[in-house]
Order: sequence, then structure tokens, then C-alpha cells
Amino acid sequence: MPDEKGTLDSGGTEMTLGPVRPASARRGFDVDVEASRRALADVDRTPGVAKPDPILTADNVVRSFGGLTAVDVDHLEVQRGVITALIGPNGAGKTTLFNLLTGFDRPDSGAWSFNGRSLNRVPAYKVARMGMVRTFQLTKVLSKLTVIENMRVGATGQRGERLLAAMLAPLWRSQEDDNTERADSLLERFLLDKKREDFAGSLSGGQRKLLEMARSLMTDPELVMLDEPMAGVNPALKQTLLGHVKSLREEGRTVLFVEHDMDMVRDISDWVVVMAQGRIVAEGPPDAVMADPAVIDAYLGAHHDVELTFEAEEQIHAEAEAEIEQEAQTND
Repeated sequence: MPDEKGTLDSGGTEMTLGPVRPASARRGFDVDVEASRRALADVDRTPGVAKPDPILTADNVVRSFGGLTAVDVDHLEVQRGVITALIGPNGAGKTTLFNLLTGFDRPDSGAWSFNGRSLNRVPAYKVARMGMVRTFQLTKVLSKLTVIENMRVGATGQRGERLLAAMLAPLWRSQEDDNTERADSLLERFLLDKKREDFAGSLSGGQRKLLEMARSLMTDPELVMLDEPMAGVNPALKQTLLGHVKSLREEGRTVLFVEHDMDMVRDISDWVVVMAQGRIVAEGPPDAVMADPAVIDAYLGAHHDVELTFEAEEQIHAEAEAEIEQEAQTND
């Protein structure tokens, strides 16, 4: 039985942000969340370090666009049952890596796996069916469908999607009723139940983020990948989203998210992976990573913390004035 603050949907999954049942009691997720988090305390803090129980691994994944190498990841492991943040400056390759891992793009080389199953050349829709889903930095709601219709679309294995079966309502009606019941539970959980019959295109940016996250849970995924979930969200709604992300972990799910909000990263992440120029340059707990010179260098550039002496400043000014004078003479 759940805590008095909990409620259960028809599938037996708790759908509130209050106390939740142990992950081992949930369908499909035999994960001791606290044990997974404690196990990271003994992990070495070096780029590409092995994890005690990885759910996602990647080896030698490279993606180039012309002469630019956007992603060049030697090795990456994501620990099961925890929240991992993927951070780095703009252009570091974070979203490109997301696209490669989830089948929305193909690398030039490399191998990656989910729960020990290779994902090489597996299309995105099959990756989602395997239990690995993602959201997008720019939300992908179906604007001309209602909120509840968007939720129903997220369910997999629908019998009514087949042409012949679609003409025989008794074959799929009960399944659709179950999907609708689950969708309504998720909409209530994500505070979108009052928007149930509104067109998704009428929602605010923050509400679209909530809808996309809720829709991703229609597949009952084991790994949820969030691409900048706080981008464009007002401060009041950010706290709601933070609570939802934490609740995913408490349900025994694994979360990997891209984010630029360092306060959010410190607040909810158990482990942080840092990318710069397509490569992984640091890993570790949030506080340790934020103090890592390699991370500071990636965000601010080399020698940002070197004290500028009076003599050095005078030399910089002299060189700048010389360049200006030379340019003026050239123009003359």
C-alpha cells in the first residue's frame, strides 16, 4: 500500500509527487535508488569512468559535420537509478550526443548500448519502445491535437493503429480506455488536467514542457532523457518541473538531462558529466565538478583566473594602439 499521500493509477504506479513506494515494488524497475546513489561515492572522478551498474554505455562515438567534429566521446557510462546531468558550454555537442544515442542521428563511428542491447542502427521509435525516451529543447507537441490526444499518441503497441483493426472498434476500444485512464492520471500529476481538451498549440512554453514530459511517460520508460527541460520556463514553474524530475528517480527510473542552469544541476543531480568541444572533460558529483579547473576552463577559457598585472595591462593597451595606428595607415 502507498503512503497516505500517494495514489495509484490503473497500472499500479504511483502518480503523485509525495512519498513513493520502493522502486523494487514497481512494475519493471527492480532498482534500489539509494544504493545506486551511494555506489557513486566510490567511483573515480575521471572522464569516462566505469559505473557500478550502467544502464547506458557509449564507446568511441564520433560525429562530424564537414570539417567540424561535433562529438568525439571515447567512453561514457550512465549509472542506473540516478539523475545524471550533462553540462557544457554552447556548442559542446550535448544535444548532438542525445540525438546519436536515441536514434535521431547516426554517428560516423562508434557503438552504444542500452541495458546491454546494442542500439547501433536502431531507429528512434524502436529505441523508445525499448524503454529509452527523450524530450527536446524545442518542444515537439502536436499543436492541432488536444492535450489528451497528444497523450494518447504517446502510448505504444496500440492495436487500433493497424488498418484492418482500426475498422473493428471492439478490438481496440478497451485498450484505448486504459490508455486514456493512464493519460488522465499523468495529466493530473503534471497539473495539466484542466487543459485536457485544449489544443496543445494554445499552451504556454512551460506547459508544453510539462506535456512533453508527461507524454514520454506513456511508454513507461526506464531511462528518461531531458534536453534542457528548464529552457524558456518561468521561475514559478521551474520548481514544479524540478519536483517532477526528482519524482522520476524516486520511481526507480534513470534520468539523463542537459541543462545550463547550474543551480538546478546542483539541486537535483547525483552525477555530472561535462562536455567541451565534443569531448568529455570531467565527471563527478556536482560540487566537485563545479570546482574542477577543467570545467572552469571549458566555460570561461584558459587563464581566466590569472591576475593581470599593471605591466601586462600596459602592454595590452600598447599593442592595441599599435594595431589601430597600423590599420589607419593602411587605409590611408
